[in-house]
Amino acid sequence: MTAAVKRVMRAHRGKIAVAVVAASIVVAAVAVARSGHQSGEKPAAIHPARLAWVHPGALPAGWSARRLPGSSARLPAPSGWRPDRSDPGTRTMVLEGPSGEIAGYLNATPQQGEETLSHWSSFRVEHNEEENELDVTLEAAASGLRFRTGRGSCVIDSYRTTSGHRYREVACIVAGRSATTVIVGAAPPSRWGAEAPTIERAINSFTT
Repeated sequence: MTAAVKRVMRAHRGKIAVAVVAASIVVAAVAVARSGHQSGEKPAAIHPARLAWVHPGALPAGWSARRLPGSSARLPAPSGWRPDRSDPGTRTMVLEGPSGEIAGYLNATPQQGEETLSHWSSFRVEHNEEENELDVTLEAAASGLRFRTGRGSCVIDSYRTTSGHRYREVACIVAGRSATTVIVGAAPPSRWGAEAPTIERAINSFTT
């Protein structure tokens, strides 16, 4: 083997080593980023006192609970609210106003895979924006909240639909004994004062 060939091989091995190190750095960075996003990220706390009402509560008298298809989760159904069409595997209850408008809304949806208790506040805002909601505003967020069958994280936010309707919502992700489920309660700001107590009772009596 000539000296020239040896020099070429040494240079080639050096380039390979640099490439391997660079690839290793990229892989490590991605792993750290994913770990921080999924499990190590500190949950946001924004005006958590506004969610101090979240605590386990019994299903109110006269209410029923609708089980989600293929899940142990049960969505509380307030008296006077009716079932509405929803995506497969979910349950929805609505309260209609005098003109048939939506005065109150409750929905339970199984965890879809990306949402977690640790980054729920950022996920919910991004989810609403991806659903083409406008003027999405995060008003409050809290974690480590107790539910009847587990613990969860909740947010209060507001938004405007593309049709111009405004809503305020409470959205919680709850890790229960056998399932992790998202429960959402919403109402127009003009009806929030009247419907919030019912929405809060529904969330407090939710099981999953």
